[in-house]
Amino acid sequence: MSGLFARLLGLGSSPPLLDEEAWHAAMQRPLFDGLSPEETARLRELANRLLADKSFSGAGGAEVDAGMATVIAAYAALPVLNLGYDWYAGWVEIVVYPGEFIHDGEETDEAGVVHPVRHERSGESWEGGPMVLSWQDVDGSGLGEGYNVVIHEFAHKLDMKNGYANGRPPLHSGMKPEEWAHDFQTAYDDFSDRVERGEDTAIDPYAAESPAEFFAVLSEYFFEAPAVLHQAYPAVYRQLQRFYLQDPLARLQKAAAASHHG
Repeated sequence: MSGLFARLLGLGSSPPLLDEEAWHAAMQRPLFDGLSPEETARLRELANRLLADKSFSGAGGAEVDAGMATVIAAYAALPVLNLGYDWYAGWVEIVVYPGEFIHDGEETDEAGVVHPVRHERSGESWEGGPMVLSWQDVDGSGLGEGYNVVIHEFAHKLDMKNGYANGRPPLHSGMKPEEWAHDFQTAYDDFSDRVERGEDTAIDPYAAESPAEFFAVLSEYFFEAPAVLHQAYPAVYRQLQRFYLQDPLARLQKAAAASHHG
């Protein structure tokens, strides 16, 4: 059997196993500060499920080893820590480039004319299809600076659970869609105005690209720099707290206080 057909049938390859050294290194990043032993064990279980469930492949000269896959899985597991792994069902492939990659697409201008565009991107998610990540950007994530390309792209996947990415993932029972829409729209309008005026914003201006990007970027800040998000848009922070069923601000503040007293 040729190598091509073996790959198509999934033969001759096995999912990457969790790499202990990479796992422990990832757990030292500020993103994970303050997780309880029980939460860390659940995070590891979710990461293992992702490693077994998703297909990792390299592109542009990258070769994805178990260590790289483990870091991606660790970051990806955090948003669904209290949601459950089923939120990541329905797609299988994660493609990793060494660095930013070229995206060829189309954009429609205000007159309705479609133009071809080429962008450099650090990540990309397709509805029902693959996720693409830049390893250089994965490696620069988790530092508590508001940036995490893995969380960003997995947030898009969560957003797509009820169709195309529009900034509103499926909400839990008890969450009111009109409140979500009001809080996010108010914040998005305010943020977009600030960016348009050329203000120096504490949050990445890319969040003003669309409601979908606003949700994905603010999800990054929710986990990586929750104090920044809470100060800028407390109502959005509360909505994300209800959606992700987590309170990273309280967790990180408690961890910082314990470290200070220690």
